[in-house]
Amino acid sequence: MGNQMTEMLKGTLEGIVLAILSVQPAYGYEITARLRDEGFAEIAEGTVYALLVRIEQRGLVDVEKVPSEKGPPRKVYSINPQGREQLVEFWGTWSFLAERIEHLRHADDITDSTTIEGN
Repeated sequence: MGNQMTEMLKGTLEGIVLAILSVQPAYGYEITARLRDEGFAEIAEGTVYALLVRIEQRGLVDVEKVPSEKGPPRKVYSINPQGREQLVEFWGTWSFLAERIEHLRHADDITDSTTIEGN
């Protein structure tokens, strides 16, 4: 399931990160930790940072540099109105896809039971 999970996450990780940021602003490591807390243990920190650069460039988040006790200032990301619009669209798309997939899954269950009963 590892490779399939990785491929599916590629298309959804942006929405997942925006959902995390919709709760509260965070810096990269905090986002990675939250993802791990939510069960996405295999997501590399570098993947999250690359995604943060992309969503910053697309104007979906605001960034504030906050002094750090250790080292350079941290970039704290917060979702902005454009990011919230993107998140609403993500949830709408997610709901549509989840409903269709569940429908197909249950259609397959009916087919399997019909085949079993027919034997």
